[in-house]
Amino acid sequence: MIDGILHRVRTGVHWRDLPERFGPWKMVYERHRLWSADGTWERLLQRVQAEADAAGNIDWDSSVDSTVVRAHQHAAGARTDPPPALAPKGAGRGEHQDETPWQSLVGRLVEVVLEARAWVVHAAGSPTRST
Repeated sequence: MIDGILHRVRTGVHWRDLPERFGPWKMVYERHRLWSADGTWERLLQRVQAEADAAGNIDWDSSVDSTVVRAHQHAAGARTDPPPALAPKGAGRGEHQDETPWQSLVGRLVEVVLEARAWVVHAAGSPTRST
């Protein structure tokens, strides 16, 4: 049953196209659907991760490299000037009432960069674990 579910996930075949060696496709599908609904797969993942972490087999450090992030083809013609400020719809003005949308975006980006720097400093102080 589990092999049938894993085969379907690995290959992406339709449930009806499962090889006969896994049994009736509908039975495999129903078991997968029930286990997904009742959280069995989540519990299995948590247990396997906990055991691997206890054994020191998981490196929780993450690395993001911008060289693998591709821009959309339409990104080449992006605007260079800020968009015009539009009058806000609805009732009152927010806490940034004198800011244009462009200034609000820049301010939020600065906040995100500062949060990311704080996270990096915090992560640098943590002991590293490698396998």
